Amino acid sequence: MSRLSIVTKDRAEETVEELYKDLERRIQASQPGLCPVDLAASFLNMCHAQSCGKCTPCRVGLGQLESLIHQVLDGDASETTLKLIETTAQSIYTTADCAIGSEAARMVLKGVRGFRDDYLEHIHHGRCLNVQNQPVPCVAQCPAHVDIPGYISLVHDGRYNDAVQLIRKDNPFPSVCGLICEHPCEVRCRRTMVDDPINIRGLKRFACDHEDHLPTFKKYDATNKKVAIIGGGPSGLSAAFYLSIMGHDVTVFEQRHRLGGMLRYGIPAYRLPREALDHEIDVLKTTGFKTKTDISIGKDISLAELDQNFDALYVSIGAHNDRKIGIEGEDANGVMSAVEMLREIGDEHMPDFTNQRICVIGGGNVAMDVARSSIRLGAKSVQIIYRRRQIDMTALPEEVEGAIADGCEIMELYAPGRIEKDADNNVTAFIAVPQIVGAIKWGRPTPVKAHQEEVRIPCDKVIVAIGQGIDSQSFGDFGIPIERGRLQAFDTSEVKNKAGIFAGGDCVTGPATVIRAIAAGKVAAANIDEYLGYEHEINSSVDIPRIRFDDHQPCGRVNMKERPASERIHDFKLMECGMSEEEALQESSRCLHCDHFGYGIFKGGREAKW
Repeated sequence: MSRLSIVTKDRAEETVEELYKDLERRIQASQPGLCPVDLAASFLNMCHAQSCGKCTPCRVGLGQLESLIHQVLDGDASETTLKLIETTAQSIYTTADCAIGSEAARMVLKGVRGFRDDYLEHIHHGRCLNVQNQPVPCVAQCPAHVDIPGYISLVHDGRYNDAVQLIRKDNPFPSVCGLICEHPCEVRCRRTMVDDPINIRGLKRFACDHEDHLPTFKKYDATNKKVAIIGGGPSGLSAAFYLSIMGHDVTVFEQRHRLGGMLRYGIPAYRLPREALDHEIDVLKTTGFKTKTDISIGKDISLAELDQNFDALYVSIGAHNDRKIGIEGEDANGVMSAVEMLREIGDEHMPDFTNQRICVIGGGNVAMDVARSSIRLGAKSVQIIYRRRQIDMTALPEEVEGAIADGCEIMELYAPGRIEKDADNNVTAFIAVPQIVGAIKWGRPTPVKAHQEEVRIPCDKVIVAIGQGIDSQSFGDFGIPIERGRLQAFDTSEVKNKAGIFAGGDCVTGPATVIRAIAAGKVAAANIDEYLGYEHEINSSVDIPRIRFDDHQPCGRVNMKERPASERIHDFKLMECGMSEEEALQESSRCLHCDHFGYGIFKGGREAKW
């Protein structure tokens, strides 16, 4: 008999591994609005199944926790039961031998403390507290609640004009979002349970690329109500578009020379071509709203004047101020902010970085934008300095990968130290302080200073991309509540104690995504219309194709391709390639039609109007 043998997986073990992957995809595709107490019981049951049975806290204790949570779900519990769940979980957490028991107990503790009201609702009323009014995962995850299954079916049917028309019902920037949206709609796509989420953004772009006529918009009769919109970015222009369709007299006041806000002054043309942006804005302007550019609120015109001359105001100024690092040497020549650089590029004043060494500080999408732009502006080298790990960057993974492909170097776990300068106050080097990963806080490891020597990085320019701020002072002086530099407004966009004044977008949330800004503009338009005494409805007359039944076969996701890095780094032309007709047909065929199958059809079905 041999002393040792090679261990190989049998068919049962291989199947279990596959089931783990299936479960992983199922959890990833969990739709919003599920009962958290029910989910906690299910997770706990799975954790208990993983127990080896050696230690009593795990073997017996997790079973007791399961029993107690099921008492809550069955309506047989009291608040004493809830206290017992908490003390039992705490005991298991501190006494279990390994992570199987302790982490299972920690999950229960997190739930009891994080959604305690849901436990209490079950105990006192025998029902779930969470109410999900939109059961279609992609629509629920889209801040603007675009009818995604609807326009995907239209793309599959070859009705591209109708697809774009349906998108505009909820999102007046379909072409822009088809190019640069961060696609939160894909996060919970139920197709993930089969293989991979649908490339929703790619299909949106395909529809816009194949729209072959300018749309016309049916407007309501004039109301003679005047609305001022402060800020010509995605949120302000979205509100102007819908309010104009509703028949109101809308004027947009924009500080910069051209409309677009951060779409123009924050996103490089290789991601969002200016022709596409200008075309989108021109389409919106056909609804009749007026625009006044180069107008600074508080300087060229006061808020008091606007408040007096208009029936309602919507403030959507965006986040256009830069933030300082606060280190020695930041006043040197050659130190610039990402906001400043992208603003220059937006005005088509291209900086000359020929043969210069560039250091970019930051790890978000803006940092990637300025780093990749620097390459296109002729930089000799670009180094992205980030105080955390590359995996912890807030930039989209594809943006980080793209920056590396373009020739940028990422120096992870280096914090800003100081900036060296010469006798003429010019930047000569960036001093970086090595870090190590520390305790996890808010989902990411906190960097801690390492016991290593500082690193000197010779450079000619330092670009700071650590976030943007909001120029809120003049609005605070007018009495609009400000907290931590941001305007305070309700979820309805109304400003407290300021009748007729609404606010939304980045100036309320802080720097966020384009689709969130668009959604804020949509919400503001609906509630301004109601404030003015009307209930105009925005709808679409597009008929949706019949449901198909050939969508369940596993099929690979069509991903977007890009121009080769060796080609794209020499210009600011669009780097992403659109889908072919064949790819769009295949990708749109993968939609599972959650708007029709499942309980989605029983919740009022499609939102045809708002």
